[in-house]
Amino acid sequence: MGERLTERSCASFAEVLAAKESVPGGGGAAALVGALGVALGSMVGNFTTGKKRYADVEDDIRRMLADGEAIRLTLLELVEEDAAAFYPLSQAYGIPKEDPTRAQVLEDATKNACAAPVEMMRQIAKAIELLEEMGEKGSRMLLSDVGCGALLCRAALEAASLNVFVNTKTLADRAFAESVEAECDALLAEYGPRAEACAAKVMAHIRK
Repeated sequence: MGERLTERSCASFAEVLAAKESVPGGGGAAALVGALGVALGSMVGNFTTGKKRYADVEDDIRRMLADGEAIRLTLLELVEEDAAAFYPLSQAYGIPKEDPTRAQVLEDATKNACAAPVEMMRQIAKAIELLEEMGEKGSRMLLSDVGCGALLCRAALEAASLNVFVNTKTLADRAFAESVEAECDALLAEYGPRAEACAAKVMAHIRK
């Protein structure tokens, strides 16, 4: 692959996402949406730092900004990793069914394809934690952006999970599959509701 997907313009990324191309797909889109979600939290933090009203949480905001930057950059890198992992999987599906190596090659490629979306979910969970804290400590003037970020992260979390489950269902190694699925189910169960609650709290504050 030549140009990195994340170095494209927004219009170009959306165009290639819509095209008859294997990548980017749902996984890459999930990672990008998660990166946008955590970026909104960082925007709130950047508008909060240096304000006298928030001096008592300045150190917390700066910590969250550093953590948010790391998460955002990791999620953008996972757009690329997800695309890179799909190529050998697509090649494996093209191996003739009578080829005795096909099953193992396909199994290995499928396991590898699970790695990026699982890591997306882990990073998005961290992003949701930051958005919760930013909702408590960040500028009240930008609270709506915290809520938007939380909703984006919830969608990204669920979207990434689909890209895990579509692969684990085909694995012969059921112990591996069930272990991966258990982690994803736990992340969904905890962080989906937390993101929703964060956004609901923002909505209630705005519409009170």
